[in-house]
Amino acid sequence: MTKIKNIIFDFGGVLIDWNPVYLYNKEFKDESEMNYFLENICTSDWNVQQDAGRSLTEATKLLQAKHPEHEEMIELFYSRWEEMLGGDIKENVDVLKKLKPKYPIYGLTNWSAETIRIAYEKYDFFELLNGIVVSGDEKLIKPDPKLYQVLLDRYNLKANESLFIDDNLKNIETAQKMGFHTIHLTEDTDLEKEVKDMGLI
Repeated sequence: MTKIKNIIFDFGGVLIDWNPVYLYNKEFKDESEMNYFLENICTSDWNVQQDAGRSLTEATKLLQAKHPEHEEMIELFYSRWEEMLGGDIKENVDVLKKLKPKYPIYGLTNWSAETIRIAYEKYDFFELLNGIVVSGDEKLIKPDPKLYQVLLDRYNLKANESLFIDDNLKNIETAQKMGFHTIHLTEDTDLEKEVKDMGLI
């Protein structure tokens, strides 16, 4: 096995607890109404288009035009987006901090170019990263291998010398096809044990 020289983290669901429920459970009195809204109006498919580079203003206006009866609730999605951020995922950030003295650490994330700036200000672990590639900045989105290649080219990395950690299986599968070492993070994954088993800490 080629020696791992670099560690690459996804952010949402790996290092950052982000969930629209944190905002909308303050606004909906009925949980089933909130769930309907997030599953059928402000959907993950709609949100991911902003991760791919669409502006928040355009996204909001398009959705409000499609669902005028939900205009106010749609407006909240990005005007109060910061309220969707929970804390960092401490046990995984702790692993990052243990890896940092031995390895360069990078970020590869599907995230809006506009809202990632809010996250940068909120979490201090970003200061530890050697480089970050954000889908919204590049107008590319995982699992498109082109986004992974941007990271490799920009920071002069080799896939087979890099460990990629993500909670999305499709993203992991692309990384594996490109030759990365991977850890697919699920709710049952003990990340510290995984990296110890790989001899990294």
